[in-house]
Amino acid sequence: SALYVLPPGFVESSCHSRIFWMKLNKLLLQGKFFQLEINDPYAGPILLDEKLASRCGYVLSEDVWGNPVFRASVLGCHVANEADELFSLTVNIKISSFSSMRAAVTYTYPMYCSYSSWASREIVCEENYMEVSVKTDVPAVSNDYTVAWMSALPETQNVAYQLWQLMFVSPSGRKRIMVSDAAKLGYSFNNTLSRVYLRAPYHSNESHISVVSGVNMNMVTSTSMYRQRWLLLLIDTTVSCPVDGISFTDTTLTWTVPSVIPTLVVQESTFLSKNILMGVDDQVIVHPEEKNYLLEHNETHIRITIPIGAEGGKLKSSISGGVYGVIYSIDLFLEHTWTDADWQTTKYTVIKSITTPFMPQIPTVINNTLPEERLFNVAFGHFLSDVSLVAIAIGNVPFTLREAQHQGFKIYETPFSNRTKGFILEVSFDDPYVLKEYVNRNETKYTLLVNYTMSVGPEVTLYYHSAEVECVIADIELPEAVGYCDEENLYLAIPTFGLHQYWNLYLHNKLLNRHIALTNGYLAVTNSTHLILQIPLFAVGIIYEEVSFQKIKARFDVALRKLRTMETLQMFSVSCSFNSSAFIICHPDGTIMISAQMKTVPAIDMSKTKLRDSSCKPREYNEGHAFFKFHVTTCGTSVRFEGDHIIYENEISYEKETLPGQSIPTITRDPDYRLTVLCYYRAKETLVLGAFASDPSTSPPFGSGTMVPRSNIAVYRRIRQALNVVSRVSKDESFVEFYEPNMAILKRPVEPVFLEVELKDESPSTELYLENCWVTRSLDFNSTPRWNITVDG
Repeated sequence: SALYVLPPGFVESSCHSRIFWMKLNKLLLQGKFFQLEINDPYAGPILLDEKLASRCGYVLSEDVWGNPVFRASVLGCHVANEADELFSLTVNIKISSFSSMRAAVTYTYPMYCSYSSWASREIVCEENYMEVSVKTDVPAVSNDYTVAWMSALPETQNVAYQLWQLMFVSPSGRKRIMVSDAAKLGYSFNNTLSRVYLRAPYHSNESHISVVSGVNMNMVTSTSMYRQRWLLLLIDTTVSCPVDGISFTDTTLTWTVPSVIPTLVVQESTFLSKNILMGVDDQVIVHPEEKNYLLEHNETHIRITIPIGAEGGKLKSSISGGVYGVIYSIDLFLEHTWTDADWQTTKYTVIKSITTPFMPQIPTVINNTLPEERLFNVAFGHFLSDVSLVAIAIGNVPFTLREAQHQGFKIYETPFSNRTKGFILEVSFDDPYVLKEYVNRNETKYTLLVNYTMSVGPEVTLYYHSAEVECVIADIELPEAVGYCDEENLYLAIPTFGLHQYWNLYLHNKLLNRHIALTNGYLAVTNSTHLILQIPLFAVGIIYEEVSFQKIKARFDVALRKLRTMETLQMFSVSCSFNSSAFIICHPDGTIMISAQMKTVPAIDMSKTKLRDSSCKPREYNEGHAFFKFHVTTCGTSVRFEGDHIIYENEISYEKETLPGQSIPTITRDPDYRLTVLCYYRAKETLVLGAFASDPSTSPPFGSGTMVPRSNIAVYRRIRQALNVVSRVSKDESFVEFYEPNMAILKRPVEPVFLEVELKDESPSTELYLENCWVTRSLDFNSTPRWNITVDG
C-alpha cells in the first residue's frame, strides 16, 4: 500500500521517562479501522499483537477520552539505540474502511527519544509488563549477599562460557534457563552497551505475589549470570510491581504504592527517598494541589488521592441493570527516585489506568410548576454531556421530540452545576394529555405523567425514567343559586356549569333527576346557563316553616353534592310566604294542619265546626274559614292501607241547628255539612330523623293530603298485642352497614343516630307505629338519665 502524509492533528507524541508516548485523534478515525505495525529497519513491518506487546515493551490502549494510545520502552524490541542516549522507533499506522484492512492507507510515523540520565537501576511497571534495567559497569559487589545471590553461587559453576543465563527464585524453587528459552516463556532479556535489562509479563510461572504495606506486589526474583574465562558477572534483575492498591469512596479514588519494597531495597536502614513525581497521561503535575489532587507520602506509603470528576480524568455515563450512573477514569503515573547502599540510585516508575466502579446517580425530577400560569415546568437531571433525550411519553402517549414540539410541549436543555445538564419540559394544565381530577370543594388536581427515553454514552444505551408531577389549584367556582316565588310556586335557578361533571343535585337523599322531578310534580327547564326548577307550593319536599291561618311560610332545599363522595358542598334554598285560603299539610311527624273553606248559603258558624272527636275545635276561624291542627293519633283519626300508602282520615263537620219555633213544626237550617280530610303517606318511606338536634336540611319528604266532602267512613279498631319487632342502628344514612347488637356506640350530642325499626309479624293486617324511643345507659326501661330520640311518634 502507498505511503501518505499524516493529516495535521492526527498524531501527538512525546518522550517521557524513557518511554515513547503516541496518541491518535479518535475524531479522525471515526468509522474507520486501524492497525499498528512496528517498522524494523532490517526485518520490515511487524504487526503488533498482545503477546508481542508484553514481551517487547509495548502498550496499545485507549486514554480516558477514547483516543488510541501507544507506548513503548526505549529498551523495547526494534528500537534503534545510539550509545544508550538516543533512541528511535518507527511505527506504521494503517487505516482502512474495512475490518479486513483491505485498501488500507499506511502512514509511517518515526519517534525519537533522547535519554542520558540513567539511574543505576530503573524499573518500569507498565500495564502489561514489568521492566528492570541495570547498569553493568559497576565494579563494586556488595558484601551483604542476599539469599538469592548466595543460592546462585553454586550454580555459577555450571554456567556456560560467554553465554547469559537467568536464574529465577520463587516459592516453588529455583529455575535456571538460557536466554533463548526465556523468550519462549514471554521474557525479554538483553544487554545494551552499558546496561542489562529484563522484561517480564505479569503473573508468569516464575513470579509470585507478596503483600507489602497492604498492597499486593507481583514479583520476579531473578539473577542474570554471565561467565567468561576470567569473569563471572552476577546481576540482580529482581523486579516487583503493584497489582492493586486502588480504593474508592463516593467522592474520591485513592492509589497507594509502597514507599519501600523489601526485595528491591536490601538494606532498609540506608534507604533514602529522593524525589516523588506524579503525572496524568504523559504530563508531570508539578503542583498537584492546584488541580485538587493530593500527593502524600510517609515511611511506608505513597498515596495519590483524586476527587471523582477532577480535571485530567473523564466522567462517562453508563447504565447498569436499568440504572443510570457514571464511571470516572484517569490515567496516572508515579515516579519515585531513591538511593540505598546497594544500588546508589533507583528510579521506579508505575503507569496506572484507573476506572471507578459503576456509581449510580439516580436522576431527580425538579418540579418548578407555575400554578398562576397554569403551566407544568419539570426539570430532569443531572446528566453528563454524553446523555441526550430521544423521546418522551406524556400520559403514556409516546412522542418523538419533533412530535412533542408540534403538540405544543416545550423541551429544552439547561446547564446545571458541576458541568452537568438537565432537560426542561413545559406542558400546559389544559393539555388533553394531562390528567384532571376534581378534589376538595373547588379545586382541580392536575397530574402530568412523564416517561423519558434517554440515549446514554457512546454505546447509545437506552435509559428510561418515569415521573409523576401534581399540582392542585382552586380554579373551580362553586355555583350560586337564585330563588324566587310567584303566587303558587317556588323557583330555584341553578347554574349548570359543572353539574354532572363535578356535582349532582340531591333532594334529601335522592338524586334529583328528571324522573324524580316529574314524579314529584316539579317542572325542570334548562337554558344555556341555568337549570330552573319550578316547585308547586304543595309538592313533595316542601318544608313548611310556619303555617297559620291563611298564611304559609314554605322552604325548598336542594343539596349540591360531590359526584363520588356524596359530600354536601352547598345548600340551595328558596323560602317564601304564601297567602292561601284552603290547604291541607301532612307533616312527617304525623301533624296535620288544615285551612278549610266552607262556603255555604246561608253561611255556617265556623266556630261550631269540629273533627270526629267533637272536642277538637278549630284553632282559628272567620266567616268562611276554619284552621285545624292535630296529630294523626288524636281527634278520632282513622287509618287504613291502600297499596303502598298509609291513609289517615278525619272529617270536619257541622251538625244542623234546630231553631226553636212558636209552633210545632221545627225550622231547620241546611242539612249536616261534612268535609272528609285525607292524608297519604308512603308506607315504605325511610324517615331519617335527627336524634338529638333538629336540622331542617335533613327534613324528610312530606305526606300529601286531600279534602273530600263526603259521608263518614267506618273506623277499624285494633286490639293491642305483643309483636315481633327488631331494631338496629345503622352506621350512616344509607342503612347498609349496621352496628353489632350489644355494642357500645359513641356519639356526640349533636350527631344523628340512624335507627331502623322493623316489624317481623307476618300478618297482613299488622301495622307498626313508633311512638316513643329513647336511649339509656342500661337495659332497664325506667333507668335515668334518658335521651329521647322520638316523642309521640
